Amino acid sequence: MQEYAEPLQRLIEMFRHIPGIGGKSAVRMAFSVLSFSDEEATAFSEAILDAKRKIRPCRVCGNYTTGEICPVCADPDRDRGVICVVEQARDVLAFERVREYRGLYHVLGGALSPMNGITPDSLRIAGLRERVAAGDVREVIVATDPDVEGEATAMYLCRILAPYSVKVARLAYGIPVGGNLEYTDEVTLNRALEGRRYLS
Repeated sequence: MQEYAEPLQRLIEMFRHIPGIGGKSAVRMAFSVLSFSDEEATAFSEAILDAKRKIRPCRVCGNYTTGEICPVCADPDRDRGVICVVEQARDVLAFERVREYRGLYHVLGGALSPMNGITPDSLRIAGLRERVAAGDVREVIVATDPDVEGEATAMYLCRILAPYSVKVARLAYGIPVGGNLEYTDEVTLNRALEGRRYLS
């Protein structure tokens, strides 16, 4: 016997397609939608459809925008000699919240994962190479995730950008603020040592 009525089960399954949403969260979200008034449910579905129709990748960097070019690429005050490479458009928002980075971005659309069929041709790597080859870029900051796929992607980008006269940097990462050394794994501790800054 099916646990939920078929329309509700379908709604739960749709929520489960969202990365980071597990079974229990999907059930909670589906029941929340059921409690919406007809007007709220209509507004919710229209917001989803409106975003799907109007949001597209920037033709320069791949960041999400409603126009041809995103606000970052269109901003004349940004430093066009520095490109920060990220995996997803949501990573751009994380950097923009810091308000310290003033360069441009390049969104790959994921990370290399041959086991999952994600090869260099699946990502926006050719576009990055074109931007660097144009000659205006002096530094590329690789800000892919610090996991196996992110590291593999960073190493691949370093290799393909080697022929160009551009500095390639990797984000430093290590021990988080408030973290305890005794609970830090060896790889993270080693990265923290490598990325150390001198105080005097």
